[in-house]
Amino acid sequence: MPNVLNRSEPLAETKRLKLIRLAGIIALAGNLLLCSAKLCVGFISGSLAVLADGLDSAGDVAIACMTLIISVVISRPCDKDHPWGHGRAETTATMALSFIIFFAGSQLSISAAKTLYRIFFFGYETPIPALPAVIVTCVSIAGKIALSYSQRIIGKKADSAIISANAQNMLSDVIISSSVLFGIGCAVFFKQPVLDPLVAFLVGLWIIKNAVFLFKEINIELMDGNTDEELYRKLFEAIRSVDGVTNPHRARIRKIASCWDIDLDIEVPPDMSVREAHEKAEAVSAAVKKNIPGIYDIVIHVEPAGLICEYEEEGFGLCEADVYRKKY
Repeated sequence: MPNVLNRSEPLAETKRLKLIRLAGIIALAGNLLLCSAKLCVGFISGSLAVLADGLDSAGDVAIACMTLIISVVISRPCDKDHPWGHGRAETTATMALSFIIFFAGSQLSISAAKTLYRIFFFGYETPIPALPAVIVTCVSIAGKIALSYSQRIIGKKADSAIISANAQNMLSDVIISSSVLFGIGCAVFFKQPVLDPLVAFLVGLWIIKNAVFLFKEINIELMDGNTDEELYRKLFEAIRSVDGVTNPHRARIRKIASCWDIDLDIEVPPDMSVREAHEKAEAVSAAVKKNIPGIYDIVIHVEPAGLICEYEEEGFGLCEADVYRKKY
């Protein structure tokens, strides 16, 4: 079975996994506290905007829980029923999560829209949020900044793209909380309660947008797609560094959890022995692993040079012309 992480230093990798778990625990605890506070204050004060912010934090709690649970699942070794391992459990869970987030955002936007409709067409007077709504939102902004900063530091130490992305996600939450603070601040201090459901409606749309974006991203992974041409450039650069290897083609890169699974064909001189061809394939594998971090597995098919026309269109996979072809 392939070595999922391909790390030469087990102790360093153990430390890295501990940092990733630490980041997950910090994110879970921090978001859980902020989510509970905002939902409680939102219900008590009657602020839809604070409830919206609380729902957004609930999504972050769900993401943190999913990350911790899935980390256990994907660490299980390969078996006869799952020869590629259990990495796709993360993809499946994230797909389900995108629907949950979309539903929460839709319900919030619909509720806020109904309130705005009653205000503008029937003169419905919404209650002005209480001062605790302002206080808990200020605390939320400070908490999200602290969480983002801690995740960024741990992400750099662990060299983890997932943690770094979560740090950026929490930084965007600061923008949401700031807009909520503006809405309820105007409602409390300037007696304009209509801004509270208006901000809630906009935050609901923001949550929906994030859910749609998450679905699109994870759907590409679920379909074994890859839109990152830079990965293919790195792949072909690594192959070109190996003497005697030509015409790399039918290259395919797919994501399994946070790692890359690569298939490709290469050509070697037709008079080369099987042992020499195998050594060339091993050299290509080593060069690719050096150029692209986080390789799950590489499958290389060796062919004699000249068997396939250089300009023949491949039925699947990419060749160098597909990546370096100029776009006009």
